[in-house]
Amino acid sequence: MKRRRSFVFRLRPTKKQRRILQGHLDECRWLYNQFLEQRKLSWEELDQSLTKYHQQQFLPLMKKERPSLLSVHSQVLQNVGDRLDKAMKAFFRRVKSNEKAGFPRFRGVHRYDSFCYPQSGFAVEGKHIKLSKIGKIRLSLHRPISGKIKTCTIKRLPSDKWEVSLSCEVETKPLPKAEVESVGIDLGIENFAFLSDGSKIDNPSFFRSSEKRLAKAQRALSKEKKGTKKRSLRGKRCAKIHRKIANQRKDFCHKESRKIVSKYQNICIEDLKVKKMIKGSYYAKTITDVSWSQFRQYLTYKAEEAGRSLGIVNPAYTTQKCNNCGEIEKKQISQREHCCKNCGYTTHRDHNASQNILALGLHSLGVSPRSLRL
Repeated sequence: MKRRRSFVFRLRPTKKQRRILQGHLDECRWLYNQFLEQRKLSWEELDQSLTKYHQQQFLPLMKKERPSLLSVHSQVLQNVGDRLDKAMKAFFRRVKSNEKAGFPRFRGVHRYDSFCYPQSGFAVEGKHIKLSKIGKIRLSLHRPISGKIKTCTIKRLPSDKWEVSLSCEVETKPLPKAEVESVGIDLGIENFAFLSDGSKIDNPSFFRSSEKRLAKAQRALSKEKKGTKKRSLRGKRCAKIHRKIANQRKDFCHKESRKIVSKYQNICIEDLKVKKMIKGSYYAKTITDVSWSQFRQYLTYKAEEAGRSLGIVNPAYTTQKCNNCGEIEKKQISQREHCCKNCGYTTHRDHNASQNILALGLHSLGVSPRSLRL
């Protein structure tokens, strides 16, 4: 089975190469804004909608009017039109579904941070990547690249670092059958996850551990005048702290999801609506810190690649319902023990929830019939 997998590496450009990369980014941003303006004027004044194919036909004329566009690879410029087209389609999709639409905006300097080679114009040569119209840039190749490289995206980070993302088509092979048949996972705050076999994953609280350092950096940033070099340096310092927290979460979710996929054959997890849970919640900061959505995303694609079964369960009443007798008993968040008044079954509340999730998940997968009490 073939799948797309991204390999992200840090770039080590020279000062001259940094200027060239930034120049490419500026040209792509200018083109994006021009294409967006064309679409708005075409609809407002002519009552006609433009497609990306119509706009890409204007590129030769735009290159004559703005010769600096010639310094950028042709397919990179065409990809700018693809980006705007996707943004417009997403806008109309939100309008049709009665969501908050949000019309595509003109991009400022800090709101356009990447450009893409969609087919050609790039090649990995040893510990360097060769980019058309830019040259060879040193690459921190910390792991081998597998599969056929399809696209190459260059991105500028808020910390003023540069990275490259290579999207590759790889052949995936399912893992051998797992040593443990099934597991139910209850995601929480006190513990990151509680498993139905009684084991648990501690909550690392990466944001909480860096909160004081980040607050200090943000206070220093707020004291500097806008547009000054010192404010820019303070901003980069804050961005580095945010980047470190994001990398810690990403590393943690990758490692823990890999452990679960390697050990269990049938994995059952609750379908949490994190955005709704955050709105107006006292625990909003803590919920975002545990990164449930990211963990589920990694667990989903890893399970699919490994040939594991993933059961998604509605979380309603999984905490309140007794796994032993099926009696529903409401609990406060502060109540950490499950003590059933009906049958006397006692365990940790998250362990009880994970057992309910396991039973419901196995039923949804067709592995075992649903218990009458669930």
